[in-house]
Amino acid sequence: MRQKRQFSYQEISSEENLVNLTPLIDVVFVVLILFILIAPMVEVDRVQLSFFSSELTYPVYENAIATIYVHEDNSIWLNQTRISEAQLMHCLKDLHQKQGNIPLQLFHDKRAQFGVYQSVKNAAELAGFEQLDVIVKSG
Repeated sequence: MRQKRQFSYQEISSEENLVNLTPLIDVVFVVLILFILIAPMVEVDRVQLSFFSSELTYPVYENAIATIYVHEDNSIWLNQTRISEAQLMHCLKDLHQKQGNIPLQLFHDKRAQFGVYQSVKNAAELAGFEQLDVIVKSG
């Protein structure tokens, strides 16, 4: 006759508590490899900043068709005319169509919000400009 073996509670619970970590480790390695492969392909905006000093005058390029000023109150001025962010896109598109791809100059107050800079940069890119000179006015 066969004897039935009685399993104790400790034997059953110890078998249930075993977790196979191999699939988890495989997934982590796949994600790591994807990051390694994709990281060089990601484009990052690199901006070299020139600080504006009240004693020094920053030379305005003769071929600059537009100078954009962002003041402390986040107002945007294009060639001494105050405009909104929505108007900026249309004005820059018109300038790009008339004058071509000539560098823009952005004078940005250090106390102005970063979001305004991002809006101006995006508007310049969407208008077709390839170069934007950024001058940060400290104050």
